Amino acid sequence: MRRLCLLAVSILAALAVAPSAFGSSAAQVTTLELRSDGAHSFGTSAAVARFTLAGVSWRGSGKVLFRTRATGGRWSAWRFGAPEAEDGPDVGSPERRLPGWRKGNPWWVGTSNGIQARAVGRVTRVRAHLVWSPELRIPFRVPAATVAPPIVPRLSWGADESIRRGPPSYAPDVRFAIVHHTAGRNDYTRAEAPAIVKGIQLFHVQGNGWNDIGYNFLVDRFGTIYEGRFGGVDRNVIGAHALGFNTESVGIALLGTYGNTPPSPAAQDAIAQLIAWRLDLAHVDPASFLTYISGGSERFKSGIPVLLSAVSGHRDTGFTECPGNALYARLGAIAATARDVGGLKIFEPKAEASGSSIRVLARLSRAQAWTVAITSAAGAEVARGSGTGTAVDWTWESAGTPAGSYTWTVAAGSARPAAWTLRAGGGAAPLAIEGLAAEPEAISPNGDGQADTTAVTYRISAPASVTVEITDAIGGVVATVVDRAWTRAGQHSVTVDGAALADGNYNVVVTARTVAGVSVQQLVPLSVNRTLGLVAVAPAAFSPNGDGRKDTLAIRYTLVAAAVVRIRIEREGRWVASPLVGSFVPATLGFTWNGQRMSGLLRDGAYLAVVEATGGVGVISYGVPFVSDTVAPRVRILPGKRVRVEVSEPSTLTFVIDGQSLRREVRKAGIAVIPWSGPAARVRVVAWDAAGNASGPVVRIQSSD
Repeated sequence: MRRLCLLAVSILAALAVAPSAFGSSAAQVTTLELRSDGAHSFGTSAAVARFTLAGVSWRGSGKVLFRTRATGGRWSAWRFGAPEAEDGPDVGSPERRLPGWRKGNPWWVGTSNGIQARAVGRVTRVRAHLVWSPELRIPFRVPAATVAPPIVPRLSWGADESIRRGPPSYAPDVRFAIVHHTAGRNDYTRAEAPAIVKGIQLFHVQGNGWNDIGYNFLVDRFGTIYEGRFGGVDRNVIGAHALGFNTESVGIALLGTYGNTPPSPAAQDAIAQLIAWRLDLAHVDPASFLTYISGGSERFKSGIPVLLSAVSGHRDTGFTECPGNALYARLGAIAATARDVGGLKIFEPKAEASGSSIRVLARLSRAQAWTVAITSAAGAEVARGSGTGTAVDWTWESAGTPAGSYTWTVAAGSARPAAWTLRAGGGAAPLAIEGLAAEPEAISPNGDGQADTTAVTYRISAPASVTVEITDAIGGVVATVVDRAWTRAGQHSVTVDGAALADGNYNVVVTARTVAGVSVQQLVPLSVNRTLGLVAVAPAAFSPNGDGRKDTLAIRYTLVAAAVVRIRIEREGRWVASPLVGSFVPATLGFTWNGQRMSGLLRDGAYLAVVEATGGVGVISYGVPFVSDTVAPRVRILPGKRVRVEVSEPSTLTFVIDGQSLRREVRKAGIAVIPWSGPAARVRVVAWDAAGNASGPVVRIQSSD
């Protein structure tokens, strides 16, 4: 390999500033062209004013190294000019590039006043870009979004908006994040960090010829986040940080070099917080994977599909060590943390159209109740679906609604809602039978008033001729409940009486047919089972408290065929006790229960006593309501000439007023006026509730004065 000899310095008029200006307190960038003087190493032949950030660019197929001299006179180690060679705009982007020049990376070197370069291989020209960026003291800004981390805006770190070469470009979506390190020292101070950010902007624009700073965000080792490229922190700004992979990515650069040095906990936490918020704006799962079509880089040619993590390192897209081994090894943990930050999230929402059917899909970060709402351009809700779990899957049949623009929104708990618009509607609604159900699905048509019939409910989406039939196991029609009745669109119900049907298993078949001959059909199973006769409980309210009054519940039922009987006690659909299981022959049977169960005495409340019989035909059950009440009512006599009492629950009141007995039913809690003519010197009252609980006597004696 050939080595480029020592170069002399000349100032490029197009980009340089005078040394006096370069040494001022204002941020400045100067570009020096180095010329060979025949030595193996080369440097400046004139005094160089102070600078804090440096980098090189060159022509030729070789490589360039450089070193810098601190103001104290000590030279740094040699650095590669472009360790992250694939930073930069995408191929074909409108950003200005310098044809034929290989771009180096900016290095924060601290206050320095000398630079030398060394070339390996074929190099014809070398430029040194020296940036003076003084320390800054900056305020913070917290974006409006409640889950967004604090971000230092461009104004606060001193971005020079006058040097931007073009307006920002935007991608339709953000699909992933790419994490970088910037190279340079890791021992910078908190005050130097914003100066580094400003220096990188000057280098990227005035040294590399880009429109603006290449990264979307930058983070320092203290956990401070800086707004990078202009265009809005919450918008899909296309950066210049990963050649061929800038569109639909967000570039995050950690200030410093992290080949062997691990990133600080504060920096890792800040990156996780930033990714959590920025990817949540796009409803991207930080722990997911995606396939991205390369726009063209040295590693992946244009058009090549590349499998990436939603949180990738720069080395995943190009031939580079960025973001360094120590930081790259922590990206998985950072992604996992980002997924959990901020609570519930909605991932990958999308709407798939198949004809007039719009299927809305999404994933939730954890199981949760969700809703999907469709609203018109005027803001009126036209359809809604709901469900529970981690998978959102709901289909809207848009035919029959006016053609136009609609918004679909997925919402779940505290998650950031996902909303997009689409074109839908128009045409006639296709005929469909929806929500067909029979309640109950098993009947015992024996004339006892319990489960003798079932209510069949359904909805049709368009007017049609409707037939409701009962079919046997092989599809034969055994009864016709509704025969070709013209029925409007909407919800409908019909009662099916199985008195004429033998015990067995059947289907209720609903058929709808339009005038044009379009026919649809749905069915629901129905069991006819007379094994179980009348189920009754007494009393309707019992009090298992051992006071001798209504302490037990008597459950009676009739079997017309041998069966296995289970009695279970339910509350709000939940099974709370199973006091009886056994096999019995046909008879009228009874069971007395004292309220005891495995976990203790039954609590007060409203319940169902369900008798379930399993026989040769199948299973038939019926539930009868009852109340458990062990608390006595409270009663008090109110002062005044009239006889008035206040009672805590519906009760039977027994009075003795001046020696005369009186009974009064009070149907609700509150104050009751007792009809009584004349004075009432002595009033005694006891309140009894329906479960036999007594309040105990309450007496009022009123003076005749």
